[in-house]
Amino acid sequence: MRIPRPVRAAALVALPAALLIACSATDDGPRAGGSTTAAGAGSATVTAGPERTAAAATEEATSPAAGSRPSPEKVRDAFAGLQATLDDGCTSEGQCAYFLGRVYDELERLDRAMKADPKGPDHFPEPIEWIAGLRTTIGPDRSYPNLKAHREELVGTRDRINTWMQGHPDDYR
Repeated sequence: MRIPRPVRAAALVALPAALLIACSATDDGPRAGGSTTAAGAGSATVTAGPERTAAAATEEATSPAAGSRPSPEKVRDAFAGLQATLDDGCTSEGQCAYFLGRVYDELERLDRAMKADPKGPDHFPEPIEWIAGLRTTIGPDRSYPNLKAHREELVGTRDRINTWMQGHPDDYR
């Protein structure tokens, strides 16, 4: 049986996204601040049984319950996401585009978590300042060519924050 090309393409996007959501879940449920954009937050029909799509499962898993707001993500969880990029790099153009986009996203995620932390943003002045500086340097253009042009600043900011956080173990343990 030949699977139509659009179905195969959707599966290539939805399955990794569903696995990412499943792998990033905590004991309290899906990671707060998760996004359905990777799975194409379009209108997927949720059905029971094997017909249920990975995109539908992802969308359902990341949608907060009606009337509830997700709690701010913990700095520890956001920092773990940033640390997960430490062993990555640019080995090919496609992998480099993913890597640089992920580093940028993880820095933004950590910035949001630090600003929402009960200790307050004043507890994390340097990392928040470094991320703001990077945001200004990169500007609104999140394209791969622009991120690649600012690769040193992007990776340097990640590394500085990693070093800073290592000196503040109570904030991520």
